[in-house]
Amino acid sequence: MVNVETALKEATTSIEGAIGAALVDYGSGMALGHVGGGKDLDLTVAAAGNTDVVRAKVRTMEMLGLKDEIEDILITLGSQYHLIRLMKGRNSEGFFLYLALDRSRANLAMARHQLKKIEESLEV
Repeated sequence: MVNVETALKEATTSIEGAIGAALVDYGSGMALGHVGGGKDLDLTVAAAGNTDVVRAKVRTMEMLGLKDEIEDILITLGSQYHLIRLMKGRNSEGFFLYLALDRSRANLAMARHQLKKIEESLEV
């Protein structure tokens, strides 16, 4: 098991095209940790904003009566991918990993695969 800082550093170094990563508590919208980002990507603001996305999707699934789990949510921009992976392991309910990728350099399938591996090794 790895800690938050190690997991986020792994995400930004092992995933091609990674711009930044954060671990977010979607109950509060607070980032428990983040790596990367910059002047064009404020990960604290992204954490709070993407919390609204997760809450809306969870609410919609409840209204539809869907008895399924969200693996991840993909937001595709012109130059970036934003990947939100809801955590499912013990003691990790209510958290999600957020990863921003440079679309021109990223392999989305590999990024999803790597983020899942990081989630499995992360201890919150």
